[in-house]
Amino acid sequence: MTLHRRALLSATGLATLAPAAARAQARWQMATPYADGNFHTRNIRAFVQEIEQAAGGRLSIQVHSNGSLLRMPEIKRGVQTGQAQMGEILLSAYGNEDPFFEVDSVPMLVTSTDMARKLAELQKPYVEARFQRQGLSLLYWVPWPPSGLYTNVPVESVETLRGTKMRTFNALTNRFATLCGATPTLVQQAEVPQAFATGVVNAMVTSAATGVDVQAWDFCRHFTPIGFTRTKNAIFVQTRALQSLPADVQAAIRTAAAAAEARGWEASDTETVNQQNILQQRGMTIGTASPALMQGLMRIGAIQADEWVAKAGDEGKRLIDAYRTAIA
Repeated sequence: MTLHRRALLSATGLATLAPAAARAQARWQMATPYADGNFHTRNIRAFVQEIEQAAGGRLSIQVHSNGSLLRMPEIKRGVQTGQAQMGEILLSAYGNEDPFFEVDSVPMLVTSTDMARKLAELQKPYVEARFQRQGLSLLYWVPWPPSGLYTNVPVESVETLRGTKMRTFNALTNRFATLCGATPTLVQQAEVPQAFATGVVNAMVTSAATGVDVQAWDFCRHFTPIGFTRTKNAIFVQTRALQSLPADVQAAIRTAAAAAEARGWEASDTETVNQQNILQQRGMTIGTASPALMQGLMRIGAIQADEWVAKAGDEGKRLIDAYRTAIA
């Protein structure tokens, strides 16, 4: 065999192997701001495992939890620019970018799982369209358990919150604090314990799940469930990265996403009970919202719903009208 022929055969063999090697080299990074023990993060790890198994070695995804790769405010842009291929965000934290990202954070608009499902179904096309324009694809989303008030005194009415320094996590909770007569302070979840310890905040409204994550019993004595919101975490992918994968791997990601969404919604309801029990076991008093408190909250919620529609325009009015018809 001539040297030229051996070289030609060798090159042909490498060319044959090249597609397989390329397929094995897809390595993605996924950024989430939440701790490993959080039910959202546990769900993501199961989601990633299902994808990797279905991909058969053609795709690996490294999950970076607790804001270790990108902090919450950086994640969406980080996926758009390719610092990570997948990300998880509290969608309403990006409400300043677009009001349709924050509608599930309008206080007292959603106070049950059925209501949360109806709003999610109606909201989804608007969010998907906005993500597509930004080079992103929504994979799935899962709501947090309903929120409650974390305080060091019993909350008899909205007036109890006047003068407190309230931890907020998006524009609508910021506005809620202001309407309560509290001073709003934006604090990321990972920084909550330090904010309470240093006196930057002394009250917050968030889920029991977040309360367990941040060990709220170290700095708060009372948790009062109020329904409030069912804000959702959105899990998304850079569209270009998704489309670079073989069609069957793309399909596997979509299948795993549908399973993760169903699993996550169920887990959210389970967490509502489990995490509240943990708060109680750790010594926190679980209060019952008084009629006066609920009436005050509903008044504030109505104001914020009107403000949201004014900001979101005709599309926003259509969404809210459709939602109110659906829950009537």
